[in-house]
Amino acid sequence: MLHSSVHGQIRDRGDQRFLEVTFPPGFFDRADPGQDEAFYRVPRIVTHIDDGAIAAVGALYTELGLDGEILDLMSSWVSHFERAPEHLTVLGMNAAELYRNPQATETIVHDLNEDPVLPFDDASFDAAVCCVSVDYLVRPVEVFTDVARVLRPGGPFVCTFSNRCFPTKAIRGWLMASEAEHGEIVAEYFRRAGRWDEPVVQRRTPPGSFTDPLWAVWAHRR
Repeated sequence: MLHSSVHGQIRDRGDQRFLEVTFPPGFFDRADPGQDEAFYRVPRIVTHIDDGAIAAVGALYTELGLDGEILDLMSSWVSHFERAPEHLTVLGMNAAELYRNPQATETIVHDLNEDPVLPFDDASFDAAVCCVSVDYLVRPVEVFTDVARVLRPGGPFVCTFSNRCFPTKAIRGWLMASEAEHGEIVAEYFRRAGRWDEPVVQRRTPPGSFTDPLWAVWAHRR
């Protein structure tokens, strides 16, 4: 059952049924509407999910065969690949964190909430990832649209998330939704952005396990 902040109805798409989410007024508001640059100015050299969830992220990247030229969005000092891609571009808010990322080939400081247009040419990457940060996007459909632009046809965009966040910076709709509803929210971002195949929503850690829950939503660029 959807919470009052997230509305939707069941739709058919070919042989698939999915929940079409609508975003009511205030859905993308945040408790702290201040500049993200100030919030993220101090480096945080910590992991935001536990070892079990981190392992689940890496296992998913390996399972999906992510390699080649990869873009890690809203990144930090660690990217969680089991094996570093051939070329990993990390884009995030804090230069000191990004420079410490041992898997990164290239680092770029860029605020997606300020400017959702990515500073890359069309079809620059084989895949993109976003780990435990999608809940902070205030213009997510614009971001997902531009991710499609910079990916090559068939390239996946993989979003992973847990039940941890900076609550003052997460959008209101995310905070009011359940864990399962988070997956439907991200899937709707893909659908509204266009240029994506129907997204896959999965829980990647077993229910009841003694680890942070790890969810993933991904889709391939058409």
